Order: sequence, then structure tokens, then C-alpha cells
Amino acid sequence: MDNEQSKGLTLLEKGQKGVIHAIFSRMGLILLLLAFHIFLLVCAFRWFEGFLPHILGGTVIFMTAMVVYLLNSPMDPTAKITWLIVIMLLPVFGATLFWYTQSDLGHRALKKRLNQLMDQTRDNLPQDGEVLERLERTDPGPAALARYLRRTGGYPVCGHTGVTYFPSGEAKWEELLRQLEQAERFIFLEYFIVDEGVMWGRVLEILARKAKSGVDVRVMYDGTCEFSTLPHDYPERLRQLGIRCRIFSPVTPFLSTHYNYRDHRKILVIDGHTAFTGGVNLADEYINRRERFGHWKDTAVMLKGDAVPSFTLMFLQMWSIGEKQPEFDRFLSCPAGAPAEPAGFVIPYGDCPLDRDKVGERVYMDLLNRAQRYVHIMTPYLILDGEMETALKFAAERGVDVTLILPGIPDKAAPYALAKTHYPSLLESGVKIYEYTPGFVHAKVFVSDDHEAVVGTINLDYRSLYHHFECAAYLCGVPCVPDIEADFQATLAQCRRASLQTLRQEPLLRRLAGPVLKAIAPLM
Repeated sequence: MDNEQSKGLTLLEKGQKGVIHAIFSRMGLILLLLAFHIFLLVCAFRWFEGFLPHILGGTVIFMTAMVVYLLNSPMDPTAKITWLIVIMLLPVFGATLFWYTQSDLGHRALKKRLNQLMDQTRDNLPQDGEVLERLERTDPGPAALARYLRRTGGYPVCGHTGVTYFPSGEAKWEELLRQLEQAERFIFLEYFIVDEGVMWGRVLEILARKAKSGVDVRVMYDGTCEFSTLPHDYPERLRQLGIRCRIFSPVTPFLSTHYNYRDHRKILVIDGHTAFTGGVNLADEYINRRERFGHWKDTAVMLKGDAVPSFTLMFLQMWSIGEKQPEFDRFLSCPAGAPAEPAGFVIPYGDCPLDRDKVGERVYMDLLNRAQRYVHIMTPYLILDGEMETALKFAAERGVDVTLILPGIPDKAAPYALAKTHYPSLLESGVKIYEYTPGFVHAKVFVSDDHEAVVGTINLDYRSLYHHFECAAYLCGVPCVPDIEADFQATLAQCRRASLQTLRQEPLLRRLAGPVLKAIAPLM
């Protein structure tokens, strides 16, 4: 496995990626132009500030008007507090920044196109009435959640779906390679991060071979990859192999609120009958072939059967943003090859930041509110709004065992310091918090009462819950749910427990930084 041949296909020479490449590339020029653009905006703000009222009364009237507006806006309460602080400290700059970020500037076309695609495809996946009726008879709680997910995105609840849980990126990768070899019609990949190395090299080798044999291979990745992992011309390199490629929201020299919305999904669909999702991106740290922040703990699921077309639809909706003639019917009509016997219920679902439905957060809160015995959670980040923090605390105060596993070695200092600010309140309500001592936890898992679980891409932070395109699979009564709980317990055995005492032993800088950063958490 470790010989040169096993590394698969590479399209970049050494030194063609990373920070050095970003500085001396088209991306470096774009970032320079963006910085210049921001500088001009700041100068404009400062210039206009000189023309605004400097007398105390005028400033008070201006700030009062902004406060009244914010208090009556539908914004999340935590975000309101953040904006109030910014505007009170920097009235002119803060108000201008607020109006800029709340405008549709830069993403109106994206929002309009996505709404068109959602309306066009809302009924493309019909709900099997017998499956929904069976769920309603079996468990009214999940049935109500199913109705919510159907209303928000047209996602049906599915029976006849086999689900395999992978407790590591390595396990997912091995099965992914096997499944790719069996592709005959199409392969769709949508990932937040793609980086050349052993993992992507082996995958790319198969994709190139399949494309050459006539399989329709499409790859989509987020534009942030241009910062450090892939050059701007990478899509053209893939096209030379017969692979169609798109970048979601590539960075351009013009400042736009569009950049706030990233495609954080991880979706792989094969022939309409097999799909993968979870936290695992296509880069070597996810399979521990490259060490970053200690041992990398991640999870994923593979679906086979009736639930797979939901992931096909999610991919096609994003792919079709730039298409004049979408091809939904062609790919959604592929047979799913469902298992003969139903085994529980599966609902794949997506979350879009351009509507007012915070689907990812709502599903998590529904699990917390209905849990009777336990809710066990793995997440890399803990930057909570008031609603989610209240849901976690209320579940624990009801006597539910609410246990979180977070990283022991963080990937980013600021989110780690912010996470610690939530510890005291959660601990006082009885929430148990553990940190994974071998390294970094990137898994996004909720499992409850040996009966329900969610595995997907959705973190417990503002980025995931408010600003990213996300996806996940909700599982109810599926045979692999006990496997998810067993993995949680195995991971828990490698963790240290956090307490108010351990918080007092944190480095002083982290203890000081957390409360300061919390004031601007929704903006991070």
C-alpha cells in the first residue's frame, strides 16, 4: 500500500499547492485585490464618518434608532447582541457593516437560482405513503420530524435502505474505493475540501479510468480550496481526464456577501443506488496518512436503496446553478436497487443558508427535546446560539444523559477558546463534556436512545448552522444505530473529562480570549 504506485494519480507537481503557491498565483493576486478593496471601503467609512453628527444628541438618536431596529428584527438573539456591541463601539462603521452584511449584495442571483431549482424539484421525489404511515404507527415523534423535513426541502422518509456506519475516515475510504470500481453510469462528488495526496490520488485514478470508459463523472468542490490546496486551473486539468468539474463560489477580486456562504457538504453518489456522506473530506489527514492535530477522528455513512436519490437531488441542485438545462429526470429515474426488507427509516436532508429554515439546528434540537435516556454528540466545534445552548441544558436538566465529545487537540485557537466559554453553563446544568486526548475530532454525530441518529456535515457552530450549505442523514430504527453508539463509547474511553476545575487550569490567554471573542461569535 505504501509503494509509489499506491499513491494513485496526481495532477500537480510538488510545490504547486499550499501557501507559497497561493501567494504567487492567481489566487494571491485575487486576495491582494480583495485586501485593497477592503482598505478602500474602510477609508470610505472613515471619510463619511466626518460628515455625520459629532454632537452627543445626534449620536444618541442614531444609536437609538439602530437599537430599536435590531431589537425588532427576526435575527437570532445572540447575533443581535453582537451587532449591538459593534454598533455601540463603532457607530458609523458598525452600522455600515451591518447594512452591508444584511443586504443581498453579491448573492441575489444565487438565491434566486436556488429558489427556482428548489421549486422546480420539490416534488421530484414522491413520498411513499405506506412508509410514512408505517413510521407514524411506529413512532409519532420521528414522524413529525419527517413532516417538517418534507415541508422544508421536499425530502421523503425512506424505508428499504441499507446503512453502513464507518467509525473512521480510513474505513470509509476503503469501501468508497470498492464502490467506485463498480460504477457503470455516473459518479457525482461534492466536497468541501479536495487535496492531492494518497486519498484523492487513489480516488482520482478510478475516476479517470471510469470517465474514459464512458461513465459520467462530475466533481464539485468549494472555492476555498483555491486558498491552499488546489490551483485555479485544476478543473481544466480534470476535464482533460474526461471529468467534469465545477468550483462552488470561486473567490474573485470583488468583495461580496456571497463569500460568507460555503459548500460544506460531503456527498458521493454512484449510479443512483449508493451514496456516502459524513465528515470525511478528500484529503490525507482524514485517513491519517498525514498527521495534523494528532489522530484525526471522523465518521461517515454509506446508504444503499431508496434514500439515495435524495443525495442525487442535492448534488444536482448545486451543480445546476450554472446549468441552462438541468438534468434531474435523467438521473433521478435510475433504479435505487433497494433491499428486499425494510429496516428502519432514513431521511437524507440538506440545509441552505439562503432561507430562514435552520434545518440542521432544528433536527438536532428535535432529538434533544424528545430524548428519554441519552443524547451523545461528537462535534469539532462548540459555538452555540441561545436556542441550542438552552436545548442542551434543558435535556440534561430533564435527566437525559447529554454527553459531548470535543477535540483534545484543536485545529483553530479561536473556536477552541470560544468553546470553553460554553462549558461552565453546560456543566452546571449536568451536561457532560469530554475531550479526545489522541487528537482532533472532526465527526458530526448525534445518537439518541439506541434508536435515532444523525450523521452528516453539520457542526455545532454558527458557520454550519447559519452560513454553510450542509447535509446529513437522519436514521431511525436502523440496525447500525447501535454501532454508532458503540463507536461513541469506544471514543469516550480515549477522552479526558472536562470540569470547572480543569477550566481553571486552562492557559491564561485562552481564558481571556474566549469571553472577548464571544462578543463577536456570530460574525466568525
